[in-house]
Amino acid sequence: MLVAIAYMTQPLLRWSGRVNGPNVDLERMKSDVVMLSKTIGSRDEISKLDEAAEFIRGQLAATHARVSDQPIVIGSHTYRNIIASFGPENGDRIVIGAHYDTAGSIPGADDNASGVAGLLEMARLLGAEHLAMRTDLVAYTLEEPPYFRTPLMGSAVHAHYLKANNVRLRAMISLEMIGYFSDEDGSQDFPSALLWAFYPSRGNFIAVIGNIGSGFLVRDIKAAMMEATILPVYSLNAPSFFQGVDYSDQLNYWNEGFSAVMVTDTAFLRNKNYHKSSDVVETLDFQRMGEVVKAVHSAVQALAQE
Repeated sequence: MLVAIAYMTQPLLRWSGRVNGPNVDLERMKSDVVMLSKTIGSRDEISKLDEAAEFIRGQLAATHARVSDQPIVIGSHTYRNIIASFGPENGDRIVIGAHYDTAGSIPGADDNASGVAGLLEMARLLGAEHLAMRTDLVAYTLEEPPYFRTPLMGSAVHAHYLKANNVRLRAMISLEMIGYFSDEDGSQDFPSALLWAFYPSRGNFIAVIGNIGSGFLVRDIKAAMMEATILPVYSLNAPSFFQGVDYSDQLNYWNEGFSAVMVTDTAFLRNKNYHKSSDVVETLDFQRMGEVVKAVHSAVQALAQE
Protein backbone atom coordinates (compact mmCIF):
# COMPACT_ATOMS: atom_id res chain seq x y z
CA MET A 1 0.00 0.00 0.00
CA LEU A 2 2.78 2.44 0.91
CA VAL A 3 4.56 1.68 -2.36
CA ALA A 4 1.38 2.40 -4.32
CA ILE A 5 0.84 5.69 -2.49
CA ALA A 6 4.47 6.72 -3.08
CA TYR A 7 4.11 5.97 -6.79
CA MET A 8 0.89 7.98 -7.02
CA THR A 9 2.18 11.03 -5.16
CA GLN A 10 5.88 10.97 -6.22
CA PRO A 11 7.17 12.58 -2.99
CA LEU A 12 10.27 14.70 -3.62
CA LEU A 13 12.24 17.26 -1.67
CA ARG A 14 13.61 20.38 -3.30
CA TRP A 15 17.16 19.42 -4.20
CA SER A 16 18.88 22.74 -3.49
CA GLY A 17 18.31 26.07 -1.83
CA ARG A 18 18.61 27.82 -5.18
CA VAL A 19 15.75 28.76 -7.44
CA ASN A 20 16.96 29.05 -11.00
CA GLY A 21 14.49 30.31 -13.56
CA PRO A 22 14.28 32.74 -16.47
CA ASN A 23 12.75 36.18 -16.30
CA VAL A 24 9.15 36.09 -17.43
CA ASP A 25 7.09 39.06 -18.59
CA LEU A 26 4.02 39.09 -16.35
CA GLU A 27 2.50 42.14 -18.03
CA ARG A 28 2.82 40.49 -21.44
CA MET A 29 1.13 37.36 -20.13
CA LYS A 30 -1.70 39.44 -18.68
CA SER A 31 -2.03 41.27 -21.99
CA ASP A 32 -2.34 37.94 -23.79
CA VAL A 33 -5.11 36.80 -21.43
CA VAL A 34 -6.91 40.12 -21.84
CA MET A 35 -6.71 39.81 -25.62
CA LEU A 36 -8.13 36.30 -25.62
CA SER A 37 -10.74 36.59 -22.86
CA LYS A 38 -11.85 40.22 -23.22
CA THR A 39 -10.97 41.66 -26.62
CA ILE A 40 -11.78 38.48 -28.54
CA GLY A 41 -13.98 37.04 -25.82
CA SER A 42 -15.68 33.66 -26.01
CA ARG A 43 -13.92 31.31 -28.41
CA ASP A 44 -16.63 28.83 -29.32
CA GLU A 45 -17.60 29.90 -32.84
CA ILE A 46 -15.55 29.74 -36.05
CA SER A 47 -15.13 33.52 -36.41
CA LYS A 48 -13.83 33.90 -32.85
CA LEU A 49 -11.64 30.80 -33.17
CA ASP A 50 -10.14 32.25 -36.35
CA GLU A 51 -9.50 35.56 -34.61
CA ALA A 52 -7.81 33.80 -31.70
CA ALA A 53 -5.78 31.61 -34.06
CA GLU A 54 -4.51 34.65 -35.97
CA PHE A 55 -3.51 36.38 -32.75
CA ILE A 56 -1.68 33.30 -31.50
CA ARG A 57 0.00 32.78 -34.87
CA GLY A 58 1.25 36.35 -34.92
CA GLN A 59 2.66 36.12 -31.41
CA LEU A 60 4.44 32.85 -32.20
CA ALA A 61 5.85 34.16 -35.49
CA ALA A 62 7.37 37.11 -33.63
CA THR A 63 9.62 34.67 -31.75
CA HIS A 64 11.20 33.53 -35.05
CA ALA A 65 9.81 30.04 -34.62
CA ARG A 66 8.90 27.87 -37.60
CA VAL A 67 5.12 28.39 -37.51
CA SER A 68 2.59 26.22 -39.31
CA ASP A 69 -1.14 25.45 -39.29
CA GLN A 70 -2.66 22.01 -38.93
CA PRO A 71 -6.14 22.18 -40.49
CA ILE A 72 -9.15 20.24 -39.22
CA VAL A 73 -12.04 20.27 -41.70
CA ILE A 74 -15.54 19.77 -40.33
CA GLY A 75 -18.27 20.30 -42.89
CA SER A 76 -17.76 23.69 -44.50
CA HIS A 77 -15.51 24.96 -41.70
CA THR A 78 -11.75 24.66 -41.31
CA TYR A 79 -10.42 24.82 -37.77
CA ARG A 80 -6.72 25.11 -36.95
CA ASN A 81 -4.05 23.96 -34.59
CA ILE A 82 -1.17 26.46 -34.59
CA ILE A 83 2.29 24.90 -34.25
CA ALA A 84 5.57 26.69 -33.45
CA SER A 85 8.74 24.61 -33.80
CA PHE A 86 12.08 25.38 -32.16
CA GLY A 87 15.41 23.62 -32.33
CA PRO A 88 16.50 20.91 -34.82
CA GLU A 89 14.19 19.75 -37.59
CA ASN A 90 14.75 16.06 -36.89
CA GLY A 91 15.25 13.68 -33.99
CA ASP A 92 13.28 13.24 -30.78
CA ARG A 93 10.65 15.81 -29.98
CA ILE A 94 9.02 17.51 -27.01
CA VAL A 95 5.47 18.90 -27.32
CA ILE A 96 3.90 21.52 -25.08
CA GLY A 97 0.27 22.27 -25.80
CA ALA A 98 -2.69 24.38 -24.66
CA HIS A 99 -6.18 24.66 -26.10
CA TYR A 100 -7.51 28.09 -27.06
CA ASP A 101 -11.24 27.39 -27.41
CA THR A 102 -13.85 27.92 -24.68
CA ALA A 103 -16.76 25.87 -23.36
CA GLY A 104 -19.52 28.07 -24.77
CA SER A 105 -19.97 31.82 -24.64
CA ILE A 106 -17.72 32.56 -21.69
CA PRO A 107 -14.50 34.58 -21.28
CA GLY A 108 -12.42 31.50 -20.47
CA ALA A 109 -9.63 33.44 -18.74
CA ASP A 110 -8.31 30.50 -16.73
CA ASP A 111 -9.83 27.91 -19.08
CA ASN A 112 -7.75 28.23 -21.08
CA ALA A 113 -6.42 31.68 -21.95
CA SER A 114 -4.04 31.17 -19.02
CA GLY A 115 -2.57 28.06 -20.66
CA VAL A 116 -2.21 29.83 -24.00
CA ALA A 117 -0.55 32.84 -22.36
CA GLY A 118 1.87 30.43 -20.71
CA LEU A 119 2.51 28.81 -24.09
CA LEU A 120 3.22 32.18 -25.72
CA GLU A 121 5.62 33.18 -22.94
CA MET A 122 7.37 29.82 -23.34
CA ALA A 123 7.78 30.63 -27.04
CA ARG A 124 9.41 33.97 -26.20
CA LEU A 125 11.84 32.22 -23.87
CA LEU A 126 12.67 29.37 -26.25
CA GLY A 127 13.07 31.72 -29.19
CA ALA A 128 16.06 33.29 -27.45
CA GLU A 129 17.76 29.98 -26.69
CA HIS A 130 19.66 27.22 -28.46
CA LEU A 131 17.75 23.96 -28.11
CA ALA A 132 19.39 20.56 -28.49
CA MET A 133 16.04 18.88 -29.14
CA ARG A 134 13.11 19.92 -31.28
CA THR A 135 10.37 21.44 -29.17
CA ASP A 136 6.93 22.09 -30.64
CA LEU A 137 4.45 24.44 -28.99
CA VAL A 138 0.91 23.66 -30.12
CA ALA A 139 -2.19 25.79 -29.62
CA TYR A 140 -5.11 23.38 -29.99
CA THR A 141 -8.57 24.04 -31.28
CA LEU A 142 -11.72 22.08 -30.34
CA GLU A 143 -10.79 20.74 -26.92
CA GLU A 144 -14.14 21.62 -25.39
CA PRO A 145 -17.56 19.95 -25.94
CA PRO A 146 -19.05 18.90 -28.30
CA TYR A 147 -15.67 17.68 -29.59
CA PHE A 148 -14.15 16.57 -26.28
CA ARG A 149 -13.19 12.86 -26.36
CA THR A 150 -13.75 12.68 -30.12
CA PRO A 151 -11.20 12.16 -32.93
CA LEU A 152 -11.85 15.78 -33.98
CA MET A 153 -10.22 17.32 -30.91
CA GLY A 154 -7.26 19.39 -32.06
CA SER A 155 -4.91 17.42 -29.83
CA ALA A 156 -6.33 14.11 -31.07
CA VAL A 157 -5.56 15.13 -34.66
CA HIS A 158 -2.05 16.23 -33.68
CA ALA A 159 -1.27 13.11 -31.62
CA HIS A 160 -2.54 10.84 -34.39
CA TYR A 161 -0.35 12.65 -36.92
CA LEU A 162 2.74 12.12 -34.78
CA LYS A 163 1.96 8.43 -34.39
CA ALA A 164 1.20 7.92 -38.07
CA ASN A 165 4.49 9.58 -39.03
CA ASN A 166 6.58 7.62 -36.50
CA VAL A 167 7.67 10.75 -34.63
CA ARG A 168 9.75 9.93 -31.56
CA LEU A 169 8.03 11.94 -28.85
CA ARG A 170 10.10 12.34 -25.70
CA ALA A 171 7.24 13.90 -23.74
CA MET A 172 4.07 15.96 -24.05
CA ILE A 173 3.05 18.60 -21.49
CA SER A 174 -0.51 19.93 -21.52
CA LEU A 175 -0.99 23.39 -19.98
CA GLU A 176 -4.57 23.27 -18.70
CA MET A 177 -5.67 26.17 -16.49
CA ILE A 178 -2.55 27.52 -14.79
CA GLY A 179 -3.67 30.89 -13.37
CA TYR A 180 -5.99 30.40 -10.38
CA PHE A 181 -4.60 30.11 -6.85
CA SER A 182 -6.00 30.53 -3.35
CA ASP A 183 -4.42 30.71 0.13
CA GLU A 184 -7.70 30.05 1.92
CA ASP A 185 -8.09 26.88 4.00
CA GLY A 186 -10.43 24.44 2.29
CA SER A 187 -10.03 26.05 -1.15
CA GLN A 188 -8.69 22.81 -2.67
CA ASP A 189 -10.91 19.83 -3.44
CA PHE A 190 -9.83 16.35 -4.54
CA PRO A 191 -11.34 13.60 -6.70
CA SER A 192 -10.97 11.04 -3.89
CA ALA A 193 -11.09 11.24 -0.09
CA LEU A 194 -7.90 9.16 -0.10
CA LEU A 195 -5.94 12.19 -1.32
CA TRP A 196 -6.81 14.52 1.55
CA ALA A 197 -4.05 13.00 3.65
CA PHE A 198 -1.31 13.70 1.09
CA TYR A 199 -2.07 17.14 -0.39
CA PRO A 200 -2.69 20.67 0.97
CA SER A 201 -6.14 21.99 1.75
CA ARG A 202 -5.14 25.33 0.23
CA GLY A 203 -5.14 25.77 -3.53
CA ASN A 204 -1.77 27.49 -3.60
CA PHE A 205 0.21 24.92 -5.61
CA ILE A 206 0.61 23.73 -9.20
CA ALA A 207 0.00 20.08 -10.04
CA VAL A 208 1.63 17.64 -12.46
CA ILE A 209 -0.86 14.94 -13.41
CA GLY A 210 -0.04 11.66 -15.13
CA ASN A 211 -1.66 8.31 -15.75
CA ILE A 212 -0.51 5.12 -14.07
CA GLY A 213 2.10 4.42 -16.75
CA SER A 214 3.78 7.84 -16.63
CA GLY A 215 5.33 7.73 -13.17
CA PHE A 216 8.94 8.23 -14.26
CA LEU A 217 8.04 11.14 -16.53
CA VAL A 218 6.00 12.82 -13.79
CA ARG A 219 8.88 12.39 -11.35
CA ASP A 220 11.41 13.94 -13.75
CA ILE A 221 9.17 16.86 -14.71
CA LYS A 222 8.22 17.53 -11.11
CA ALA A 223 11.86 17.49 -9.98
CA ALA A 224 12.89 19.93 -12.73
CA MET A 225 9.97 22.24 -11.95
CA MET A 226 10.81 22.30 -8.25
CA GLU A 227 14.33 23.46 -9.04
CA ALA A 228 13.06 26.57 -10.83
CA THR A 229 10.18 27.93 -8.79
CA ILE A 230 9.22 29.00 -5.29
CA LEU A 231 5.70 27.72 -6.04
CA PRO A 232 4.84 24.39 -4.36
CA VAL A 233 4.68 21.57 -6.93
CA TYR A 234 2.61 18.45 -6.28
CA SER A 235 1.92 15.50 -8.52
CA LEU A 236 -0.46 12.60 -9.00
CA ASN A 237 -0.29 9.43 -11.04
CA ALA A 238 -3.73 7.89 -11.15
CA PRO A 239 -6.10 5.87 -13.33
CA SER A 240 -8.65 7.68 -15.46
CA PHE A 241 -11.52 6.91 -13.08
CA PHE A 242 -10.01 9.55 -10.76
CA GLN A 243 -12.05 12.61 -11.72
CA GLY A 244 -10.11 15.10 -13.82
CA VAL A 245 -7.03 13.00 -14.56
CA ASP A 246 -7.83 12.69 -18.28
CA TYR A 247 -9.89 15.84 -18.76
CA SER A 248 -7.54 17.59 -21.18
CA ASP A 249 -5.33 17.20 -24.22
CA GLN A 250 -2.80 14.80 -22.67
CA LEU A 251 -5.53 12.14 -22.99
CA ASN A 252 -5.04 11.91 -26.74
CA TYR A 253 -1.30 11.34 -26.47
CA TRP A 254 -1.90 8.55 -23.95
CA ASN A 255 -4.33 7.04 -26.45
CA GLU A 256 -1.58 6.96 -29.07
CA GLY A 257 0.91 5.37 -26.67
CA PHE A 258 2.94 8.50 -25.90
CA SER A 259 4.17 9.72 -22.51
CA ALA A 260 2.31 12.85 -21.45
CA VAL A 261 1.37 14.90 -18.39
CA MET A 262 -0.95 17.76 -17.52
CA VAL A 263 0.28 20.83 -15.63
CA THR A 264 -2.73 22.45 -14.00
CA ASP A 265 -4.14 24.50 -11.15
CA THR A 266 -6.59 21.53 -10.86
CA ALA A 267 -9.45 23.31 -12.67
CA PHE A 268 -12.91 22.81 -11.10
CA LEU A 269 -11.36 21.15 -8.04
CA ARG A 270 -10.19 24.65 -7.08
CA ASN A 271 -11.57 27.26 -9.46
CA LYS A 272 -15.33 27.54 -8.99
CA ASN A 273 -15.51 29.84 -12.02
CA TYR A 274 -14.88 26.80 -14.25
CA HIS A 275 -17.08 26.93 -17.38
CA LYS A 276 -18.88 30.03 -16.06
CA SER A 277 -19.11 33.66 -17.15
CA SER A 278 -17.19 34.55 -13.97
CA ASP A 279 -13.98 33.01 -15.38
CA VAL A 280 -12.44 36.44 -15.97
CA VAL A 281 -8.93 37.88 -16.00
CA GLU A 282 -9.42 39.68 -12.68
CA THR A 283 -9.54 36.32 -10.86
CA LEU A 284 -6.08 35.22 -12.00
CA ASP A 285 -2.77 35.43 -10.12
CA PHE A 286 -0.15 36.39 -12.70
CA GLN A 287 2.74 36.33 -10.25
CA ARG A 288 2.19 32.66 -9.54
CA MET A 289 1.26 31.98 -13.15
CA GLY A 290 4.69 33.29 -14.09
CA GLU A 291 6.22 30.82 -11.63
CA VAL A 292 4.46 28.02 -13.50
CA VAL A 293 6.05 29.13 -16.76
CA LYS A 294 9.49 29.23 -15.13
CA ALA A 295 8.93 25.72 -13.82
CA VAL A 296 7.75 24.28 -17.14
CA HIS A 297 10.67 25.94 -18.92
CA SER A 298 13.00 24.13 -16.52
CA ALA A 299 11.27 20.84 -17.28
CA VAL A 300 11.76 21.36 -21.03
CA GLN A 301 15.45 22.05 -20.51
CA ALA A 302 15.81 18.88 -18.43
CA LEU A 303 13.93 16.72 -20.94
CA ALA A 304 16.00 18.05 -23.84
CA GLN A 305 19.22 16.98 -22.16
CA GLU A 306 18.25 13.37 -21.51
